[in-house]
Formats: sequence, C-alpha cells, structure tokens
Amino acid sequence: MMPTPATTLHARHRAGFEERLAQTRMLLVQAARQHAGAIVQATSLGAEDMVVTDLIAELRLDIALATLDTGLLHPETLALLAQVQTHYGRSVQRFQPDTAPVLQFVARHGEGAMFESVALRQACCALRKLEPLQRLLHGRTAWVTGLRREQSAGRGQVQAVETGADGRDKVSPLADWSGHDVWHYIATHQVPYNSLHDQFFPSIGCAPCTRAVALGEDARAGRWWWEQATAKECGLHTPARAQESPT
Repeated sequence: MMPTPATTLHARHRAGFEERLAQTRMLLVQAARQHAGAIVQATSLGAEDMVVTDLIAELRLDIALATLDTGLLHPETLALLAQVQTHYGRSVQRFQPDTAPVLQFVARHGEGAMFESVALRQACCALRKLEPLQRLLHGRTAWVTGLRREQSAGRGQVQAVETGADGRDKVSPLADWSGHDVWHYIATHQVPYNSLHDQFFPSIGCAPCTRAVALGEDARAGRWWWEQATAKECGLHTPARAQESPT
C-alpha cells in the first residue's frame, strides 16, 4: 500500500499566504542584490529548503546552492540531490567532512558513538557538519536557510535576517511560514521533495539520527530522539546572539 503523500496530509492554504510569499520573494531579491556574488543557500534538502531553492530558481537569483554531505545521509536524500540538479539545471556544491578526522573518531568511539552521550553526538556533528559548513561559508557575506519559528521552541525567535558576530548575514525568508504554508507551496508549484516526507519524516538529517514521528509528535521529535529536547541542535543554527562564528 502506497503511503499518503505529504502534500495531501499537510498542504493547507492559510489566510495571508500570498502576502507571506510576496515578502519572501522580496527578501530573497534584496539579499541577492545586497550580497551579489557572495551569497549561498546552505540547503539540507528538507521541505523548507526545497521551497527556497524553487524560489531562487523562479526568480533567477544569483544565489549559489550548496549542501553538507555528511557521509551518513539517507539514500533518499542523495537521490533528491541529483533530482534537484536535473530539475533546476543548477549544480549544488557538496561539502564533505575531512576523511582522516572522521575515521579517527569512528576508530576511537565506534560507529554508534552518537548514541553514547550528547558530547559524543555533538563531536560527530562538529566533524561532519560544522567544519564543512565553515568551508561552505568561506568568502560569503550571507547565507540563506529554511529555518522557521514554528519548527521548535529553540527556533521560536528566528528573524528573517540576523547578523552574526563576524558580520555575515543569515537570511531565513520562511521564518514566519507555517508547515501548512510550506506544503501548500510545494503542492501548488510541484516542487520535488524527499520521499521520506511521505513516510512521516518531517525533519531529515543523518540516517542514524533520524526516525519517523508518530501522530501528535513535534516535527523535530525524530531528530536525536534518545536525547532530551533541550539538546536537540547540532550547532549549525545556534542563535546569532550567542554564537561566536556562523557554525
């Protein structure tokens, strides 16, 4: 039996959607102009990021596309990466972790180190995500994300534009969108998306650290589900007011 598509389950038109979409388009255009040649979308290939990529393509903006290939991504995520490049006719640069430190970490702590403690899980994230992100952002004055306030309590204060301590702008054009908005856009614009979303994976990261969620669970309940909710960030999106670098 085929699963019900995520678009059928989640797409809803909410009052004010057209206005939110217009604001998002305007924000992306402004950011592309202000940071011409030095702005990148750091896409995780999740539903939100696919909306942003689609808008960048629709508006023909000079915003580069890049992703973090951690070495532990789901096959479905890698398949979507190839589909994005074909569908939009644009390359997505892949930033991978340095091989030697990852091999040393696994040799010392094992492939399941992330389940042993929060500290080891965060160390794994640092090797596979944070260090490659620094290279992804090198030479950029701005980066675009798919963060939304509704995603979690920890992201409830996300602003459309935040400036890090290093002066780099972090642009989150979907900050005030709801999940229904995201899926309404995907459905109406026929945006490609990760097939895992049809299997109740609202938030998709590395394969060992992501599971499907049950009815009524928080959208990020499937990320690092063995940890307490207060620990559920990898460091990529530490609030700008608290971070010393754009990690």
